[in-house]
Amino acid sequence: MTNPRIISGSAKGTRLIGIPGKTTRPITDRTKEALFNIIGQDIIDAFMLDLFGGTGSVGIEALSRGAAYVRFIEINRVVVDVLKKNLEKTHLSDRADVICMDAFKYLRQETDKIFDYIFIAPPQYQHLWVETLDLLDMYPIHLDKFGWLIIQIDPKEFCSKKLRNFNLFDKRRYGNTLLLFFEKI
Repeated sequence: MTNPRIISGSAKGTRLIGIPGKTTRPITDRTKEALFNIIGQDIIDAFMLDLFGGTGSVGIEALSRGAAYVRFIEINRVVVDVLKKNLEKTHLSDRADVICMDAFKYLRQETDKIFDYIFIAPPQYQHLWVETLDLLDMYPIHLDKFGWLIIQIDPKEFCSKKLRNFNLFDKRRYGNTLLLFFEKI
């Protein structure tokens, strides 16, 4: 697989540094383009939390398209170094911050920012997306009242979830990727 690239905006065409091996699961250009077509102009001046940050492809795309700020959470130090290099390469470091921490631990903490979008793309086939969604349902303060949770999973991983604070309002399939969109109730 080729290294992810930034599709649009100030860093358009920039190829990001990839992560060797199967540590991360890059989003395809087709899926990323569809995601940002759905979000549209609402990304401008938005705050995004990119849990399980990986190479930073989604959060950096958001910054390139005009997001005000993105916070990346990534537990793997090697991946954090690559993510920071990708932010430098795209000249977007000044509007982002990268925290090397377990995403679940981060979500249990008090928050200093409220986000318009929370993007969740955990390692596949471990039901980490369900754990993350359950945790956000317990601590919904991280998301603005008009914000969205966006989850990227393999369609085989999908299962219905009953939540107190969120409602699944859309799901879109792009090949072997499923995007789930949740809003606050």
